[in-house]
Amino acid sequence: MMRQVMTIQAFTALVGQSLGQSDWLVIDQDRIDKFAAVTEDFQFIHTDAARAAAETPFGGTIAHGFLTLSLLSHLNAQVLPDIKNRAMTFNYGMNKVRFLHPVACGSRIRSQVSLRSVTQKQPGRYLCQLEAQIEIEGQAVPALIAEQLVMHVITK
Repeated sequence: MMRQVMTIQAFTALVGQSLGQSDWLVIDQDRIDKFAAVTEDFQFIHTDAARAAAETPFGGTIAHGFLTLSLLSHLNAQVLPDIKNRAMTFNYGMNKVRFLHPVACGSRIRSQVSLRSVTQKQPGRYLCQLEAQIEIEGQAVPALIAEQLVMHVITK
């Protein structure tokens, strides 16, 4: 996906608009297992397909909610423009996160992103509030919705 290049002023003019959607990403068992290993969250609903199929309404394993959330940076990077003279961008936090639908193993997800606000906090530092939805292919309800905060550091 080709990213647009623009100034921070042009980016600010996009407040209230959709910035687009990322490519689809498959959430497979290998990714789920690796996330379980690094977070030490081995709950069977994530790691034991046979047991999850037998004992849950999910029909198999599901991704950790925090795995889905952690993919926002990767997915949103495909959508957000490349800001001219940007030295760096970093996560500033979240205002709100809601997990609305489980992501079944083998599902494809993508991010749909809108720009809610851009506030200059100090010279060269712009706090951006994004509204992101992680959509699941074929599902009417998104996996999650989140208000994400990112800080752009701009050099002149």
